[in-house]
Amino acid sequence: MTASLLIAAAVIAALLALNAFFSAAETALTGASRARMATLEREGDHAARRVNKLNEDRERMIGAVLLGANVVTIAASAIASTIFSGLYGDLGPLISTLVLTPLLLIFGEVGPKTYAITAADQIARAISLPVQWMVRVLAPITGAVQWIVNRGLRLIGVRVDENIDVLSQARAEIAGAVELHAEEGGVEAEQRHRLLGALDLSELEVADVMIHRKSIRSMDIDLPPREIIAQAMSSPHTRTPLYQEEPDNIVGVLHARDLLRAISEHGRDAFDVREVMRTPWFTPMTTSAEDQLAEFLRRREHFALVVDEYGALMGLVTLEDILEEIVGDIKDEHDIAVQGVRPQPDGSVNVDGAVPIRDLNRVMNWDLPDEEAVTIAGLVIHEAQAIPEPGQRFAFHGYRFQVLRRQRNQLTALRVEREVEERMEGG
Repeated sequence: MTASLLIAAAVIAALLALNAFFSAAETALTGASRARMATLEREGDHAARRVNKLNEDRERMIGAVLLGANVVTIAASAIASTIFSGLYGDLGPLISTLVLTPLLLIFGEVGPKTYAITAADQIARAISLPVQWMVRVLAPITGAVQWIVNRGLRLIGVRVDENIDVLSQARAEIAGAVELHAEEGGVEAEQRHRLLGALDLSELEVADVMIHRKSIRSMDIDLPPREIIAQAMSSPHTRTPLYQEEPDNIVGVLHARDLLRAISEHGRDAFDVREVMRTPWFTPMTTSAEDQLAEFLRRREHFALVVDEYGALMGLVTLEDILEEIVGDIKDEHDIAVQGVRPQPDGSVNVDGAVPIRDLNRVMNWDLPDEEAVTIAGLVIHEAQAIPEPGQRFAFHGYRFQVLRRQRNQLTALRVEREVEERMEGG
């Protein structure tokens, strides 16, 4: 009898160990860093490759692990119940439950899962081979279970989406990690803006980052050569759009380097600007900033004119404009130093109306919404549902706005400050 008890106890201990293995495997494989595993796989790590393969069909992997864990748990319960029923009669099942539950909870579930959370990458790589074999062996059973589950969910109106946007999920996961580490102080503000700026490119359209057409410095193609030279030299930009008859009719782009070459070859009065101008590149204003960046890199271009669905000129976008969404404002020796954001001693900020909301948020670490408008003036007009007069004040989204200057239908200067929550003191 004693030998039988020892054997049964050893079997239960072995089953507890298997349960611990399955618990740790589930937690480690689902919690392992996909980025880290991908990097290790590229470096030739076979264990990381197995982890990635298992996670490609995560539903089947989890099904196999849970199947193994349930079989082990039921087997341990049955053996323990048999042992205690032989010792204590009708009280056996109750005593078995009281003894086995804490053992399974502590040593089969909580302990292994906690350890797996702290070392998910290492444990996932270590147990990837036996889990891979188990998934293969149990594939018919787990496949049948998946089929039954999917059909059962459909009966109650739930459909499993097999076309999940993995890239979108990855972006959300990375953005969440960046925000979390920023709150904990592990990521500096500038690093946070750069990382989130890179992730946000897919959410931005060219219209959100372009220079509006009213701010474009273009040049009449029919001007005399000397006047073209004078205007090109006075421009802070190396590329200047050329128009014919009307400013919106862009027919070419003049690059300062091409102009200097033409002057060197033909003189200041003899060059023909039409021979040295470049063909303009037009891009739709609905193009995402991410796609536009890819096109800039593919075509090795730095400059594109933005048009709406009717082909009307709306503005221009440069490679620098998109890169600034990632790294912040880029300045060189020819740029104007004034950024249009002037913090005041009282905590408020004087802002030019044309300043993009994203730039103000970045400079002041604010969270003004930029879904409905691109500029600060646009945000105020959108919320006010009118073009305010100088001196008018507004409060929305946790901020206060005062119109300082208006030129025709444009708000050219505003004062913005955070609202301070007023606390009422009880009497």
